[in-house]
Amino acid sequence: MKKNYVSILITNYNKEKYIRNTINSCLKQNFKKKEILVFDDCSTDKSLEILESYKKKNIKLIKNKKKRFNSGPLNQIHGLVELFNKSKGEIIFLLDGDDTFKKDKLSFMFKLFSNNKNLDFVQDTPFLTDKKKLMYLKPKQHNYSIWPRFYPTSSICIRRKFFANFLNFLEKNKYPNLEVDARLSIFAFQKNRFFTIKKNLTNYNFDKSGISSDYNKFSISWWKKRNDAFDYLVALNSKLKMKFYYSIDYFFTRFINFFI
Repeated sequence: MKKNYVSILITNYNKEKYIRNTINSCLKQNFKKKEILVFDDCSTDKSLEILESYKKKNIKLIKNKKKRFNSGPLNQIHGLVELFNKSKGEIIFLLDGDDTFKKDKLSFMFKLFSNNKNLDFVQDTPFLTDKKKLMYLKPKQHNYSIWPRFYPTSSICIRRKFFANFLNFLEKNKYPNLEVDARLSIFAFQKNRFFTIKKNLTNYNFDKSGISSDYNKFSISWWKKRNDAFDYLVALNSKLKMKFYYSIDYFFTRFINFFI
């Protein structure tokens, strides 16, 4: 680990339309002590060619030779673990290959963490970029009582030691419908480390081909994802030796999945 140093971990799969803006938003940060690491998960478009053009910018590129799972969320998690193991920063920023950071995000977050030693997890409030319109993104919420309202992956910033601890509870080969933002947010919430700021430091693009686009509300995949979230929470509480409180929502989700 390098002191006073941050790492940006970017996962990419077929984001040629966005990846240049994503990388440039990191390079333009007014915080200089940073490294940018990118995991490309077997892209078939021109995004890998674009990433290769940034070699002189000291971008660390990991090219996956073969997908490990038939699951977007699990492949993304695998990529993030690979990137984290090669990173050096004491503060970790997660970023999808189609989103961007505002130029003061790294400096603002680093100062926030430096001034609050007990802070381990922070999500800022991102803007949803929809053509020419900007609007505050509404946080994801799967349940009204058991886990928190949370934003997508690119809004999340974590202290390195906390993320390393999270990996012990990640269940990286299980729950194929559950993305890393949900797992990390649930973990932070259960550890009483979940924290949100209202400041906008991230621009979020909704890519119709992205891994989140398959989970339209009340669709079969949405119910499967919800079921995976409960499975993860039950397993997590067991490892943390915390009691799991069964709810009507839990039983209803189980009931729906029984017939899927």
